[in-house]
Amino acid sequence: MGLQVIEWRDETGTEMVHRWPPAGSGEVRLGAQLVVRESQAAVFFRDGRALDVFGPGRHTLTTFNLPILGMFVNLAFGGKTPFQAEVYFVNMRTYTDMKWGTTEPVVFRDKNLAMVRLRAHGLFTMRIKDPQLFVNNVVGTQHLYTTEQVQSWLRDFIIARLNDTLGEMVDDILDLPKVYAELSAAVKARLQEDYNRYGMELNDFVIEAITPPEEVLRMLDERAAMEATGDPARFLQYRTAKAVGDMPQAGAQGAGGEGGTAAAGGTAGAAAAAGAGVGAGLAMGAAMAKSVVDALGASKEGAAGAAEAGAAGGACPNCGHALPAGAKFCPECGAKTSQNKTCPKCGAEAAVDAKFCPQCGERLE
Repeated sequence: MGLQVIEWRDETGTEMVHRWPPAGSGEVRLGAQLVVRESQAAVFFRDGRALDVFGPGRHTLTTFNLPILGMFVNLAFGGKTPFQAEVYFVNMRTYTDMKWGTTEPVVFRDKNLAMVRLRAHGLFTMRIKDPQLFVNNVVGTQHLYTTEQVQSWLRDFIIARLNDTLGEMVDDILDLPKVYAELSAAVKARLQEDYNRYGMELNDFVIEAITPPEEVLRMLDERAAMEATGDPARFLQYRTAKAVGDMPQAGAQGAGGEGGTAAAGGTAGAAAAAGAGVGAGLAMGAAMAKSVVDALGASKEGAAGAAEAGAAGGACPNCGHALPAGAKFCPECGAKTSQNKTCPKCGAEAAVDAKFCPQCGERLE
C-alpha cells in the first residue's frame, strides 16, 4: 500500500472550511501524512471529538501526536491498524471585500425630517482566529462552508449594531457624512464581541453610504436650490415660469403622439394643439403667478387695501359703489355723495340742519 496523504487546496478562494472526507468518516492509517499549508489549520476529529489542531507543515499521524489513539492500535498489525476519522481544513487567511447591506430600510428618527427610512451598505474584512471554536460553533458537520454563508448571517449582527449606534450618535441625517469614520469605529467595537464568540476576528469595517429614499433626496435637492437663491419668492417665481415654459411643448408632444387620418390633418391638429397648449399654459401661468403673488404678499396687499379704502371716502349712499377720495358725486350713478347744504354765495358745504354758511355767514334756505 502507498503512503496515505491527506491535504486540501482551495481553488475557488471562497471556501472557509473543507472537510475530509466530504461525508461520514474516512479510513486513516497510522503513519499517514497530513499536509497543512501556511494559510491553513487542520482540526482532527475522531468519534465526534476534536483531538488536535495542526498548524502549517507535514505531520505524520502516530500515537505520538495523537496519543488518544493508542488505545485503538492493535500491535499485532505492526501499528498499522486503520481507524475512522475526519479532518476539517480551515482557511486562516484574511477575507477581503466582504459586503454588507440593509435588506429592508431602517426607520430613523430625524430632528428635522421626523421619521425617515434609511438604507446602508459597506464592506468588512475578517479572518478565523480560533479554528476549533469556529468548526464546533458554526460549521458543525457540514463538509463545506463558504464566505457567502458567513456573510448572510453576519449581516444581521451588523445591521442590529448599526441601528443602535446610529440612534445614539446621530440626530440629523445631514450630519452623517462627517461622522462615517467615528460611526464605523463604534460599530466595529460592538461587533468584535459577536465575532469573537464564534472564533472570528473583525479586522476592518467600513460604511460606504447611508441614504434616505429617492423622494426624500429630491426634496433635499429642492430645498438646497431654494436656499441657493436666497429669496423664496424668487425661487417660486422661477419654478412657475419654468412650468409655464414647459406646457406648450408638452401639449405639442401630446398632439403629435395621436395618429391622424391624413398628414395635413395631423399637422393641423398638432398646430391647434400647440396653440391650445400655449393658451392653456399662459392661462395657468397667470393663475399660478397670481397665486404666488397672493401667497407672498397677502399681508402687504391687505394693508394697502385698507389704507386705500380709508382714503376713498366710503361708499355711495345711493348705489353703494366705492367713492374716490374727495368725490362729491358718484361716478357710477351720478348721485350726490353728501346730503349737506351748499352755500349759494361761496359754494361751501354746510351741515344739513345749518341755517347759516360756516364760511361767509350767508343765510341758508
